[in-house]
Amino acid sequence: MKANATLDTFGLLCPMPIIKTAQKIKELKEGEILEVISTDEGIKEDMPAWCKSTGNEFLGIEEEKNDPIIYKVYLRKKG
Repeated sequence: MKANATLDTFGLLCPMPIIKTAQKIKELKEGEILEVISTDEGIKEDMPAWCKSTGNEFLGIEEEKNDPIIYKVYLRKKG
């Protein structure tokens, strides 16, 4: 998926990926896509819930079977 911006939260644990996402999304224009890279498995549940509570659109998640597993989450800024 083509993202307008990428946020690297590699190695950060909950709640930091969500906190960093909330800060980064403010820099984007309405409709732009943010890619969040994380190693925290909790992001699989946390990000869809955060998007639902903030009105941003959760677009999906990809898992790369590395060591550690890398999660790439995509969301669109509301608007």
